[in-house]
Amino acid sequence: MQAASGRTGHNGANLAKGIGGQIRELRRSRGLTLTRLAAMTGRSVGKLSEIERDKSALTIQTLGDIAQALDVPINWFFGPAADTPPEEAGLIVRRDERRRLNLSQAGTIEELLSPDLTGAIEMILTTFEPGAGTGESGRLRKGDEAGFVVSGALELRVQGHTHLLGPGDSFALKRGGRHWCRNPGEVPTVVVWAISPALY
Repeated sequence: MQAASGRTGHNGANLAKGIGGQIRELRRSRGLTLTRLAAMTGRSVGKLSEIERDKSALTIQTLGDIAQALDVPINWFFGPAADTPPEEAGLIVRRDERRRLNLSQAGTIEELLSPDLTGAIEMILTTFEPGAGTGESGRLRKGDEAGFVVSGALELRVQGHTHLLGPGDSFALKRGGRHWCRNPGEVPTVVVWAISPALY
């Protein structure tokens, strides 16, 4: 894998500005044109151009497809965690040291609760703003996953059925299918996800 330039640490800071630039620089470092990346991800050249210029909403599914095409794990875009004491490294994640991926144009914030994305279980905290969700394409499950609704309302569509979940409700989804979820309410929805490896 080639080294990529232009990545900056943030210690939990907002990454909404600059994700598109990171994608563009990484794509160029791979020697790929927008046309080639579009073919690899199933997105249009125009859509990818808008993403690279931070002019279009970016879902976690789309980012996962781009990451796969560019040969990096999706956690490359989360940025490095804050300085962690050696005895806590790989073990504990403090609240103010979470690695964060802010997809503000899509109304979604993903926070990594696990120390990294290399273990058998990955934990992610997702905040959906009102109306935000996985997008029209939904999310393809490459691994098993489960969720717990901390607050707000979550509309979950899977296997042709739509379910409305509230605080305290939980769910489990087997690998190999596709699901859609969104916040149908007027306040942010917070969900904790437990995910098996290779989801993205």
